[in-house]
Amino acid sequence: MKAFLIDRYTKGGTLRLGTVPEPELREHDVLVQIHAASVNILDAKIRNGEFKVILPYRLPLILGNDVAGVVVRVGSRVRGFKPGDEVYARPAQDRIGTFAEFIAMNEADVAMKPQNLTMEEAASLPLVALTAWQVLVERANLKKGQKVLIHAGSGGVGTVAIQLAKYLGAHVATTTSTANVDLVKSLGADVVVDYKKDDFEKVLQGYDVVLNSLGKDTLEKSLRVLKPGGKLISISGPPDAAFARQNGSGWLLQQLMGLLSSGIRRKSKRHGVSYSFLFMTANGGQLGKITSLIEAGVMRAVVDRVFPFQSTNEALAYAETGRAKGKVVIAVK
Repeated sequence: MKAFLIDRYTKGGTLRLGTVPEPELREHDVLVQIHAASVNILDAKIRNGEFKVILPYRLPLILGNDVAGVVVRVGSRVRGFKPGDEVYARPAQDRIGTFAEFIAMNEADVAMKPQNLTMEEAASLPLVALTAWQVLVERANLKKGQKVLIHAGSGGVGTVAIQLAKYLGAHVATTTSTANVDLVKSLGADVVVDYKKDDFEKVLQGYDVVLNSLGKDTLEKSLRVLKPGGKLISISGPPDAAFARQNGSGWLLQQLMGLLSSGIRRKSKRHGVSYSFLFMTANGGQLGKITSLIEAGVMRAVVDRVFPFQSTNEALAYAETGRAKGKVVIAVK
């Protein structure tokens, strides 16, 4: 099969189009013919080698963390899926590789594709929708009437998180640029801070939760909008010791992660709020719940551009500009 791979970690490097064997099917696996995949900043960070300490991949590596396609074969112990099923997924982090014609995944990580979405729309959602779910539902336990600030509202995670937070009954604020104000309002944002005109930390106060996907400055400023007891949850770092333990890292790496996040944790404590880092995990059960919300019209996919499979490098470069509204998708089949 054809696939886009990296042979070594290179900052800003291009992916190599190569021919590789079809993936082996384990007893709990489904083999999926990939119709569409989407691009995430995570793909660029893996290519750049930013995660090589905590995600020790064997090279060469096929990149890609989102998939929509059709099941073509199932393992001997698979009970939830059959050939012909239209599915979507975020593969487990040790089994990524959706910039290819086929992928094998554990059925526990897979869900039926929403019937009201195209393959391209469905492929745009798993990683960002699961991230939003795991931050807002699991980690933040967001309740009706609470106030949440979602940074970068027009990005991949932001567009989904705004919709999910509104469904949960929260009052939603977001930051975005002038060009995307109308988009985030259409997704349900109650308060929109145009970062080109205003400083969000001067405009917002008394928030219960902040979802941060930006850099260190934004992270620290976010402390000022939270009320005592509030939660600052970051998906862009710095990682903490709790994440290292969850990831099965050894004692030394746990200490290192604790050190990396010690500054923001100290500042959070002074503000009377908590800080935690979240690295989303594959979860077919949660994705099934997200499917129900999409089919009920609660959430929709936001796709900026669709690139053909042979233009995967261009798709990744476009996603890296940070200017995409929603997601960048690759049509594989």
